[in-house]
Amino acid sequence: MRILLTGSTGYIGSALLERLVASGHEVVAVVRTPGAAAQVHARGALAAQGDVTDRAWFAEQLDAADAAVHTAAPSDGAPAFNTAVVDTVIAAYSHTDKRFVLTSGVWVWGSGAEIVETAPLSAPELVAWRVAIEERLLASHVDATVLAPGVVYGRGRGLLNLIVDGPRTPDGAIRLIGDGEQHWSWVHVDDLARLYELALTTPAARGRIIASDGAPTTVREIGERVAARAGVVAATAEDTYERFGVAFADALLLDQQATGARARALGWIPEHSSVLDEIALPASVW
Repeated sequence: MRILLTGSTGYIGSALLERLVASGHEVVAVVRTPGAAAQVHARGALAAQGDVTDRAWFAEQLDAADAAVHTAAPSDGAPAFNTAVVDTVIAAYSHTDKRFVLTSGVWVWGSGAEIVETAPLSAPELVAWRVAIEERLLASHVDATVLAPGVVYGRGRGLLNLIVDGPRTPDGAIRLIGDGEQHWSWVHVDDLARLYELALTTPAARGRIIASDGAPTTVREIGERVAARAGVVAATAEDTYERFGVAFADALLLDQQATGARARALGWIPEHSSVLDEIALPASVW
């Protein structure tokens, strides 16, 4: 399969590129610079150098592919960026059998003790812009999947480092994010890459799919595992807002428990079953 991939040099996209190439797919990586083109070429992909917000150019790349995945996440202007991508995909892929996978995130459901795909969305400010774009895509005539990862970790990267490398007291105790009682739903980046591949190749993988290892774990549990004898210290919401800013803090303070049952029904079985199992390993491993 010839797959067009955005975000191929990013955290999620680079793991997905590796997975797709290993599975024998022809990957065309959208890049913006010659350096990025050389990087993806060295990893076994073809490079298409251009800008996805150039809709005519991006439509040509989509037409030449059998399917497409959007993992790119700019630090600024994400709403307009994703709107341009989705609008072009709707024009190019409507009434075709070409699958498009859009990256979302579990935060769009807000807090919940049992988060499933059919639950009402209650996105905090940080990611509220995603909802209208995703719903427009899902209401279109595109064969589309909206893949919503939990908190992604692995390969020494991801938001896990906000806890592991967080500030400490003089006696070594970790200062938590909030009181630490909030659950985060986790997924290892390598498991996530395998789920993207399933979303691309499995006919039933339409609509929203949550990527979660099924073992929601609290921030406090992570902190206690890392700090060992030094322990942890709870932070107030005000401290957390000051540390991260209000919008990001509101997302980090969500209490979310997702099982990822729909992904498992597609045949996805995470190889990394709990983030706690990997805390004792070197960061380059997890």
